[in-house]
Amino acid sequence: MEKKITITQDSLKLNGSLNLIKSSIGLVIFAHGSGSSRFSPRNILVAKKLQEKNISTLLFDLLTKEEEKIDEITLEHRFNINMLAKRLIEVTSWIEKQKDLKDLKLGYFGASTGSSAALIAAAFEKEKIKAVVSRGGRPDLAMKYLKDVKAATLLIVGGLDIEVIEMNEKAFKELKCTKELKIVEGATHLFEEENKLEEVALIAATWFKKHFKK
Repeated sequence: MEKKITITQDSLKLNGSLNLIKSSIGLVIFAHGSGSSRFSPRNILVAKKLQEKNISTLLFDLLTKEEEKIDEITLEHRFNINMLAKRLIEVTSWIEKQKDLKDLKLGYFGASTGSSAALIAAAFEKEKIKAVVSRGGRPDLAMKYLKDVKAATLLIVGGLDIEVIEMNEKAFKELKCTKELKIVEGATHLFEEENKLEEVALIAATWFKKHFKK
């Protein structure tokens, strides 16, 4: 059952959607891409597939309502990767304070620019985050933090997304953790081709299940 929540940490208030699965093996926190929100249809699809594999999910808005209004005009927040990473860290701290969530193993799923925020947050949350999955992401925007990531990291890129493949290959070399770069053949940046996003979700679920069990 999906539960609408408000994440409050210090003076911060962010809206989220939590799906807590009974006997869950872990919780995946989603970081959406620039200009998106917790209502991202692609992230929702992936989240549902994870839930089917007994993985709880949390989708939340990286920006407050006031920040979203400003960002629609100026675009100043959606590319502020360090601020977005800080939000992920704050949400992670909030989770640790929740009685029904604090004992779950945690992972990040980042899409587009959200993946760089997820990797930066993982670099700071070394002991807390077990796995990170990036979908069509920009890990190159987190380059100086990658050597500090300890979480098992999977980079998924569409086979037709040539420029982003190159960016991911450069970032992949900097990662010192357990890692894999997965190319989904026949897929473009948003994995809009038939069954390609479902393939991404299955690959992600397998990665999280493997590393949550360790």
